[in-house]
Amino acid sequence: MKKNLLLAMLILIGTNLHAYVDSDMDGVEDTVDKCPNTPLTDLADIGGCTVRSLVSPHRYNIIVGLDYSDSDYRILSTTDTLATSFQVDYYYKQFSFQASTSFFTTDGSGYNDSGSYDSFLGVSYRLDKLDKIDNLSVSLSAGAILPTYDTELNNNNMDYSASVNLSYALEDLNIFGGYTRTLINDDDVEEITYQDTNAFSMGVGHYLNSELYMSLSYNIGDSIYNGVEDVESATVYGYLSIDRDRFTTFSYSHGLSESASDKYVSIRLGFLF
Repeated sequence: MKKNLLLAMLILIGTNLHAYVDSDMDGVEDTVDKCPNTPLTDLADIGGCTVRSLVSPHRYNIIVGLDYSDSDYRILSTTDTLATSFQVDYYYKQFSFQASTSFFTTDGSGYNDSGSYDSFLGVSYRLDKLDKIDNLSVSLSAGAILPTYDTELNNNNMDYSASVNLSYALEDLNIFGGYTRTLINDDDVEEITYQDTNAFSMGVGHYLNSELYMSLSYNIGDSIYNGVEDVESATVYGYLSIDRDRFTTFSYSHGLSESASDKYVSIRLGFLF
């Protein structure tokens, strides 16, 4: 008798346990869950709906890179230039902050140099769903170009830049474009005079899968040197997500004008925090 009673209790307990189902694991049983599929990173109320996200709004990344170009329009001789770069980004909601610098070594016919390029500090703000267009994203940016590039051409003052970039998503494609205005404050030297610049870019990108994105763009802008033709180039760019904490980018630019570097290759490795 006791054996049969114990067996019945076990069956009853097992039945009750199997009857309780919480698919999204928010602590609320499915039959009374008012908000199914609550993310695991969200804190839910007694109805199963999100009270607040447990994911921090603060995000960071560190990016290290290697760049190569086989000419440099800032000097008269053809050169090979190798540069290493370091970049830190901080994201908070719609805002992002960036700091970057790079170090180069140049070897050319009758010309050799090494040192640091100008460094950059900037801030951006992203506007989503502009004018209720769900697939349109607009970013506004401003930055300061620090004169850490020491040359004989008086690149000795801080420059400032402002830009606007637009991106429109269409399923797996996105169409993008941008405009940048840079205020050049460097002092003129001998026959070289500096000028403020305007730069434009436009292109199309495609998400090949959830990890890989590729784009093709056309870029044109004023030279910082007065009297020099516009700088034109075409760029192929790729972004590859390695895992949730790492990514890599790669790009190849081909100069379309004599004032642009003939070839420019860049590869970067990023770490997310």
